[in-house]
Amino acid sequence: MSAKTVRKYLAQFGAENRIIELTESSATVVLAAEALHTQPEKIAKSLSFDVNGDPILVVMAGDARVANPKFKAQFNAKAQMLAREKVESLVGQPIGGVCPFALKPTVKVYLDQSLQRFKTVFPAAGSTSNAIELNLNELEQFSHAQAWVDVTKIAS
Repeated sequence: MSAKTVRKYLAQFGAENRIIELTESSATVVLAAEALHTQPEKIAKSLSFDVNGDPILVVMAGDARVANPKFKAQFNAKAQMLAREKVESLVGQPIGGVCPFALKPTVKVYLDQSLQRFKTVFPAAGSTSNAIELNLNELEQFSHAQAWVDVTKIAS
């Protein structure tokens, strides 16, 4: 259901036919990079957090990790991921397919600066076996992002 919802959502931008349907899983950064024949860092992973009782998404590069002090400074809260069993009910999409589009109305989206190294990135598109390639302006527009934030460090 979520993939159909995302496709319908992306239609308002004329991007519904740009969804890449994969025959293999893209549920993790490594799997998505292999399936899309791209570098893992270009996978735009969407992580869901509980910030003072509200769900938020932070979209970051595939090689980025949350830097707890930066997260706390940005959101005035400890970085606490949503419990796996609550992600779909609170965000509206399944784990492994969470993307920054067609979310429940209460979910705010933030884009991490780790993505700004790339011209295009690959977020999921509502399922564990699809994605879409977007430039950063499209990602910002399509996701209705609240802001660009700096809450990560690049894994070495």
